[in-house]
Amino acid sequence: MRKKRRSAGPIYVFAGVWLLSQIASSSTGLGSLLISAGISLLAAVGVGYLFDRKRKKQDEKEAEEAAAAAAEEERRAAEKAKEESSPYSPEVQAIIREGRVALKEMGRLYSSIPDPNIRSKINELMSVSDKIVRDAIDDPSDVPQIRKFLDYYLPTTIKLLNAYDRMNSQEISGSNITGSMQRIEDMLDTAIDAYKRQLDALFANQAADIQMDIEVMNGMLAREGLGGKSYLDINEFMKKYEQQQKYAQENDIQKGSTSNG
Repeated sequence: MRKKRRSAGPIYVFAGVWLLSQIASSSTGLGSLLISAGISLLAAVGVGYLFDRKRKKQDEKEAEEAAAAAAEEERRAAEKAKEESSPYSPEVQAIIREGRVALKEMGRLYSSIPDPNIRSKINELMSVSDKIVRDAIDDPSDVPQIRKFLDYYLPTTIKLLNAYDRMNSQEISGSNITGSMQRIEDMLDTAIDAYKRQLDALFANQAADIQMDIEVMNGMLAREGLGGKSYLDINEFMKKYEQQQKYAQENDIQKGSTSNG
């Protein structure tokens, strides 16, 4: 613990006031000396009090800074321990951490912007963004693609939404404000489509793996003579699926026409 030294300021003040009072006084009697001593003592006490207050404030400030530093160190240690015990790689952990921060900010903007249309778009962006971030857990090989999304696309969207929020809070109609807000609204539709495409692109590797597994399975079934109805023809499966979807849609249209008629 650091030993605190008392300031010599009061002593210097006492001596200085004593000397000045003696120079200014024409009398050298006992009364004059006592008056000078009293004035010097009061001045020294006053200065001592000011020094004490300053020192106490400095001590309190240092104590607060030390407590804050200790709390920050404890927080970092807890985060480090959590990361070390995490089953995910540091790269995936960084994706998760940054994704949470971005989603929290988007949630704040959702609450701040009153326009229900914009809030609906923000909600959709948050939903797709969360799925993109979670994909890093399911498929760590997608981290480079997700990193690009987190480094540019998501921060840029948040930046524009913050600009929209600030302009909207002005409650003033003007060509610059109105035009900029409209452009941001149009951009959100583009962003939603781009986010969905990004999410779909992350599953390209999985789609290729599925196709390969199906082809391997088909080959094994063919070699073992287990083809026929059990043969997994992906092209035929997709063709039948599309036909079923088309049939269902046509049925819905016909039902709707009948009910309207």
